[in-house]
Amino acid sequence: MAKKPPKDRAGRVVIVKDGPYRVSGSLPLDKAIIITDRRGIPTRWGRGEKYPKKETYSLCRCGNSASKPYCSGMHAEKRFDGTETASRKTFMKQADRYNGPVINLFDAVSFCALARFCDKAEGTWELSGKSDKKSVKLAIREACDCPSGRLLAWDKKAGKPIEPKLKKSISLIEDPSERASGPIWVRGGVPIQSSDGTVYEVRNRVTLCRCGKSINKPFCDGTHLTVEFNDGDKRLKKR
Repeated sequence: MAKKPPKDRAGRVVIVKDGPYRVSGSLPLDKAIIITDRRGIPTRWGRGEKYPKKETYSLCRCGNSASKPYCSGMHAEKRFDGTETASRKTFMKQADRYNGPVINLFDAVSFCALARFCDKAEGTWELSGKSDKKSVKLAIREACDCPSGRLLAWDKKAGKPIEPKLKKSISLIEDPSERASGPIWVRGGVPIQSSDGTVYEVRNRVTLCRCGKSINKPFCDGTHLTVEFNDGDKRLKKR
């Protein structure tokens, strides 16, 4: 069952029915750039521009705003269908577990935003099945670089998840290698409230759809790559 909304509404995202994401609590907003090697494999996160700090703001969810990333009301004109179809089950109830000698890897495929950090070297799944320090370290890094939190590394000895320390903030992902604008990256355990008033499981890493085409709304499912969604970022060269 989804949790009830907490009384403290500072630092949260509220989904408007068939409308935008309303952000409150002065959450900082910037751009996060996927940096790749010559083969197009993501290697690290780059920092993009920062937006002026606001106590509240509304982010476009339909992909049609004339003032991206903010909402301009186009969802009403386009009759955007923002029906939320994502499961309300917790991450652990959706995830498959891959047992390794040092770490376990949990994988909830439905959250995949196709950021592709899991493709480095032999891939997160293969690396997590090894015991040497180099492989384990890389597997953990790849899992932690996954913006959607699809992948979660679990320390078997400590008996707890391995998560990056992230401040409550929001980034707009840009993927220059794929010539596409990616999802809204919500970090640091920011509550996300459904349009029906309930709250999705609070997680450290979440990616929300902003192209309007995901079939797992409100979460990103990677469709922005298929539709070549572009928010006008100058880094995205046309094919």
